[in-house]
Amino acid sequence: MDEADRQLLRRCRVQLVRELQVASLWDVLLNRELFKPDMIEDIQRAGSGSRRDQARQLITDLETRGSQALPLFISCLEDTGQHSLASLLRTSSQAAKPDLEAVRPLNLVPAVVRPEELRVVKQDPLKPTPGKLTPVVLGPEKLSPANFSPEVRRPSVPRAVDTGSGGFSDVCAQERLRRNVDLAYVLNADPCGHCLIINNVNFCLKSGLNVRTGSNVDCEKLQRRFRLLHFMVEVKCDLTAKQMLQALVELARRDHGALDCCVVVILSHGRQASHLQFPGAVYGTDGCPVPVERIVNIFNGTGCPSLGGKPKVFFIQACGGEQKDHGFEVVSASPEDRAPGSNPEPDAVSFQDEPGSYDQPDAVSSLPTPSDIFVSYSTFPGFVSWRDTKSGSWYIETLDGVFEQWAHSEDLQSLLLRVANAVSEKGVYKQMPGCFNFLRKKLFFKTE
Repeated sequence: MDEADRQLLRRCRVQLVRELQVASLWDVLLNRELFKPDMIEDIQRAGSGSRRDQARQLITDLETRGSQALPLFISCLEDTGQHSLASLLRTSSQAAKPDLEAVRPLNLVPAVVRPEELRVVKQDPLKPTPGKLTPVVLGPEKLSPANFSPEVRRPSVPRAVDTGSGGFSDVCAQERLRRNVDLAYVLNADPCGHCLIINNVNFCLKSGLNVRTGSNVDCEKLQRRFRLLHFMVEVKCDLTAKQMLQALVELARRDHGALDCCVVVILSHGRQASHLQFPGAVYGTDGCPVPVERIVNIFNGTGCPSLGGKPKVFFIQACGGEQKDHGFEVVSASPEDRAPGSNPEPDAVSFQDEPGSYDQPDAVSSLPTPSDIFVSYSTFPGFVSWRDTKSGSWYIETLDGVFEQWAHSEDLQSLLLRVANAVSEKGVYKQMPGCFNFLRKKLFFKTE
């Protein structure tokens, strides 16, 4: 779908979600081959399964269905008697098209200049032409900063110095912060908690999802890193959606009473999913998506009471969409760091998450705000997450390096700011990690 059609859907989104009658559309959408049966099932299961949730998900997924998706959808609306919505989209689409007559170039007539009109008139340099400024030529000696008046000299600003502690030059202050139980979580237990890594590499043929070459490199790095951070690490590979949920529920039902923290890492393909708090979903090897929100809620106070008041951290390495971010030009802070012979590829399945301003009447969450939860995503919603087939994903590779260098002195959020900055500078195409932070205190990992 081109950008003009995508913006049109977003402008009409509120009215579509409010009025769209989805029940009569399913068969027509299938007959027009606008969606496949499994896609229709995903839409029908969206959110609570209400008409509004289904309508919202349908409009979101429609953006990923190709250049003819909008006119086909308008035809589906007409076939099901929803003429007012069809007219809204058709009229808005026509209004958005540029008026070709208005931009037709003028028939310009070339001007003929006679030779005598090109005659150069000598001008006395001491008598400037009225309305024109006389140029002033300064010699090199005039351009010396010493000859500038004070108000035009650039003030001398001392350069910032990285003290190696993320802005805290006083190491003792950082250590006091770590030990302050009012400001930082206590991680005294050894081991301090469980770490579950789900690494999905090979997907069934009917899913249409590619092998995630390089993901095993990520898995090995994380397995080693979290063991060094005093976690009991468990790795599960190539799980279906149902097996993923079973593994997560089994972890949540364990007794975490003697432990201080819990970490879950998901390495897989990803996509968009209807949500109230946490966007996105990750795929099982059978091609079925598991919403990130559902994963997180398994570990809430009801499902996992022994982790109440303790930090629960989720790292999601999965694609955020199909858009490739070319970035914008800035003064380079470091040389190109892409390794020779590297071969980055995206974990690319549609995952576009719409800004809340497009659907304001439905944007109010009715669930309680989670606490002690931190969810880190490898990429910004709507964009590709890059994975090198040899060295692993940019996000995990950078995360491992940052944790190795700074985890002994910095809290989780500071560490991930370093990760975001480093990843954002990689490659020709760009990637921007992000997070949802519902922690009540700072989280310092146990490194000794």
